Amino acid sequence: MPNNRKRMVGTVVSDKMEKTVVVAIENRKMHPVYHKVVSSTRKVMAHDETGASTGSLVQIVQSRPLSKRKRWVVEKVLHVPESAAS
Repeated sequence: MPNNRKRMVGTVVSDKMEKTVVVAIENRKMHPVYHKVVSSTRKVMAHDETGASTGSLVQIVQSRPLSKRKRWVVEKVLHVPESAAS
């Protein structure tokens, strides 16, 4: 039975907290008047049991409120950069 939780893909920009990472989610869309691609970035805090490092591409899923600012959980790590792998 599938759940209807939101899932997003983003890049880990900070992993300095315990069991928490900051994920930057980039949204790109065409400007309605100037027809130029405009990117906007949103940073969210996510609970991390997997140990994702800075620069990793992760998939996050919406969850119940875990703290004042954490409403997301890292579901899986999609890509680990070579500099963080060693």
